Amino acid sequence: MKIHIKNGRVIDPASGLDALQDIFVAASHIVGIGGMPANFHANQVIDASGLIVCPGLVDLSVRLREPGLEYMATLETEMHAASVGGVTSLACPPDTDPPLDEPGLVEMLKFRAKHMPGPRVYPVGALTKKLKGEGITEMAELTEAGCVAFSQADAPLIDTQVLLRAMEYAKTFDLPVWLRPQDPHLAREGVAHDGVVAARLGFPPIPVPAETVALSTILLLVRETGARVHLARLSSRAGIEMVRRAKHDGLPITCDVNIHHVHLSEMDTADFNANCHLIPPLRSQRDRDAIRLGLADGTIDVICSDHAPVDDDAKELPFQEAEPGATGVELLLPLTLKWAREAGLPLGKALSYITQHPARIMGIDAGRIGVDRPADLCLFDPEATWVVNRANLASLGKNSPFLGLEMQGRVQYTLIDGHLDYRRGNHQHV
Repeated sequence: MKIHIKNGRVIDPASGLDALQDIFVAASHIVGIGGMPANFHANQVIDASGLIVCPGLVDLSVRLREPGLEYMATLETEMHAASVGGVTSLACPPDTDPPLDEPGLVEMLKFRAKHMPGPRVYPVGALTKKLKGEGITEMAELTEAGCVAFSQADAPLIDTQVLLRAMEYAKTFDLPVWLRPQDPHLAREGVAHDGVVAARLGFPPIPVPAETVALSTILLLVRETGARVHLARLSSRAGIEMVRRAKHDGLPITCDVNIHHVHLSEMDTADFNANCHLIPPLRSQRDRDAIRLGLADGTIDVICSDHAPVDDDAKELPFQEAEPGATGVELLLPLTLKWAREAGLPLGKALSYITQHPARIMGIDAGRIGVDRPADLCLFDPEATWVVNRANLASLGKNSPFLGLEMQGRVQYTLIDGHLDYRRGNHQHV
């Protein structure tokens, strides 16, 4: 299939390209930018007038809920939702059932994903067996099976000696470890930020030291081992400041935030909306402002959706009992654009947090536009407005804090490996 994308504003954060250019695609790759290559005859022409053409989005945390949790969502539905959101590469956490702790499970997931339409899927392997935090997995074998990193997802790792051994092992093989800093004892049974809203509503609290105590341990072990560690889902001003200092000291760390934490705070939990029950919890407005500052100054490397589809029954419970998590893969782009507008940031810089930076952290060849590179592209209308509702979310999980709110910016086409995988108006894969 040869595709000519004409009249689009091409933005590639990695190269700094931002210009009206045509793009020519053949044999799954970009074969020309600007001028048409010799002997190029398009099978399909896409008029991208008024659209932005950017690298396909790269999302560091998308729960596909397979294997084992198909009652929440399926591989097919969530990969389609990702494509609707312009995501062409994604990392899936290991907290499936059973967890991704054996090569056979990883290979099965990779095989199934490869034979479906939708984005490229990169499994994150379990750091410990069954995610129980007791014995480390065979990380080298899991890497051969296709894992790009190792994580506990949201499962606690209480034994710091196990964490030390895991980081030593990872350093030996130069494998990345992704850790979400939360002390399980300080966070025990908590559901909301330890602030004014939790105090007023009687929510069991999760104090900021639950993040910073765990972060202190991780950073000390990074200094000891030299392991490459990615810190997932930072949520507090104090935590971000610790990371800022550690990066200044030259520690081999990167970090991300959940897009919901860029926009929301503990105040959004005040009406008992279970869709705002997230892990980590939505914190104070000062913490949210610190997240925005950390993104603007480069302390925070990546924004992810932390997509977690949950079935209705698990969300239609009192806030404290509801399953935590929010669907987000379809909202990653418009919410990133919203933040960029509010922060006055150039579009290219904002897009770098959901394209080239996550690709670099995953160690994959994605997140940039160039001749001879894979044709993974997202074409979106930056002016299109739409209201988030259950009917227009492709994900099986309808659990979003943004239901009923208007978004600006919508994906019109998603190309994966040179194939037109999604086109707005056609709600199926194409």
